[in-house]
Amino acid sequence: MGNVTIAQLEEKKYPKDSASVAAVLYSNVTIDLHMNGNSQKTTAKKIKIYKGEGYNLSNIQIYFAAGKTNYVNIVSAFTYNLVDGKIVKTKLKPENEFVEKTNNNYWIKKIAFPEVKEGSIIEYQYTEEGGFLSTYNFNFQENIPVNYSEFKTIFPDAFVFKRNLKGFFPPKINSKIANTYNYVATETSYVFQNLPAIREEAYVNNIDNYRTGISFELERIAVPGQLSKTFSSDWTSVAKTIYDFDSFGQELNKSGYFEDDLKIVLEGKTTVTAKIAAILEHVKSNVKWNNHTGYSCEKGVRKAYKEKIGNCADVNLMLTAMLRSAGLTANPVLISTRSNGIAFFPNLTAFNYVIAAVETGGEMILLDATDPFSAPNVLPLRDLNWLGRLIRKNGTSESIDLVPKKFAVDNISIDYTIESGDRINGKVRRQYTEHKGMESRNNFENVKEDVYIDDLENKYGKIEITEYSRLNQKDILLPAVESFSFASTNLCELIGDKIYIKPMLFFTNTENPFKQETREYPVDFGFPFVEKYTISIRIPEGFALETVPLAGVLSMEEGLGVFRYNIAVKDNMLQLLVSNQINSPIVSREQYGVLKDYYKEMIAKQTEKIVLKRI
Repeated sequence: MGNVTIAQLEEKKYPKDSASVAAVLYSNVTIDLHMNGNSQKTTAKKIKIYKGEGYNLSNIQIYFAAGKTNYVNIVSAFTYNLVDGKIVKTKLKPENEFVEKTNNNYWIKKIAFPEVKEGSIIEYQYTEEGGFLSTYNFNFQENIPVNYSEFKTIFPDAFVFKRNLKGFFPPKINSKIANTYNYVATETSYVFQNLPAIREEAYVNNIDNYRTGISFELERIAVPGQLSKTFSSDWTSVAKTIYDFDSFGQELNKSGYFEDDLKIVLEGKTTVTAKIAAILEHVKSNVKWNNHTGYSCEKGVRKAYKEKIGNCADVNLMLTAMLRSAGLTANPVLISTRSNGIAFFPNLTAFNYVIAAVETGGEMILLDATDPFSAPNVLPLRDLNWLGRLIRKNGTSESIDLVPKKFAVDNISIDYTIESGDRINGKVRRQYTEHKGMESRNNFENVKEDVYIDDLENKYGKIEITEYSRLNQKDILLPAVESFSFASTNLCELIGDKIYIKPMLFFTNTENPFKQETREYPVDFGFPFVEKYTISIRIPEGFALETVPLAGVLSMEEGLGVFRYNIAVKDNMLQLLVSNQINSPIVSREQYGVLKDYYKEMIAKQTEKIVLKRI
């Protein structure tokens, strides 16, 4: 890793990024897979701490299989500081190294470096012993800058791995024959230098999708004269391999446990739409999701149905089996959730979730029974991650677009009166459809109404809310409706003989979420949406309009979205019709400038004030 120098310790900020709280000076990870199937991973790292916000980087966590404490060995760990012009090296003490027994699956070895200050450098090395792994993953790019990062693999030639690179930076790659073994092996190193920090941006699907990294998956085992086996190599092979698992395909064939209940559920249901809705609601009402992902059943559908709880595969494979039993063309769809990242490359770990699909009349209806407020083609946000893979009984499969096609609408009606002073009284009725409806219902679920109202009052600028009500909270096929009366003295200004007011009140967008000059990653709204505002304003007696915002239309290029602002005056009433429609839920980084300017102009229009003058 190189010796720690006085110059390194004296450095006050990272030269190429003064905002960075720390930087990786050196990182090296080596995976050594032996012919007998055992593997060893060696990690060596040196980090410079510039600011107090970077102290958390001196607390290292190493995850390992529960009970296997001897599999992790700390080789060395030191903190370096500059004291009176001299380098002081502090060794890790036994009390700063401990194991947290997290659960039955994994434990965590934790290291807390001593004497860490602004300017410190920490340096450590550890090894991990393990059995054979079919996948390996490593991210070069971190949340802080990286001076040098190397990932090295030593794989016997009998094990053929498929390599996938992701991110915007290419590595320097070197390979050679590893001569230290009594079998043929190849040693390959991947090196990056001067990688910038990767930082979160507003409306990013999953930042790790864009983090520079590498992954390996076993493609073939070929031991001369002994064994030859090929594993998944394309999406079709991946899908078929998963379908053939007992914990997947076999579970779809089980139906005896629900047949009697299904007959009752389907009574009087003659249309495809009615059958789908009834079966989806039956599963959601009777089997709770335990928040575990995975495309393999955890309990098995029969046990999950009896115990009324299971993982996503238990729930949605059960749903698929019921739909098939009802005579519908239903199949499972493998997906990767947002937190798991985009399934870029064909491999068995690309997917971590399964939903159901019904094909009818040329339409594909997607279903997920893990969320109590999901509906046909209204999936939880975690599911909306580009593409999934539908698998049919005969082993064929096809790519499925997970991006919703219908607009989620937030329809807001506001009717209010400006009193002669600075007080406003009014009513709001808000109607949500599609994914906006799901969001609304989930926000309200498990929250006491008085707590929800208090939060709403604070969110909307200390208003007073009365006569609050909600409709269709449980009836997911209807729009969710929220209504209330409100009063406030904080929403307009009385200055002399004039009243100044933003006509959209507390629904006015005042801050642009897209502030940075350039964008590194696509903007992901999740689904297309429309925000509609119908606003009626009563002018108080003794006042007349002096200034009214001009009507206008703002359209983004390539049909990405459109903003409309219409205003009409009649007698003592003002009426506004305002809408913001985003047609494309994913906006590329190249289109970011257009989106940024759109939001800037839209917010400027929304914040224009109406001026009333006393007469």
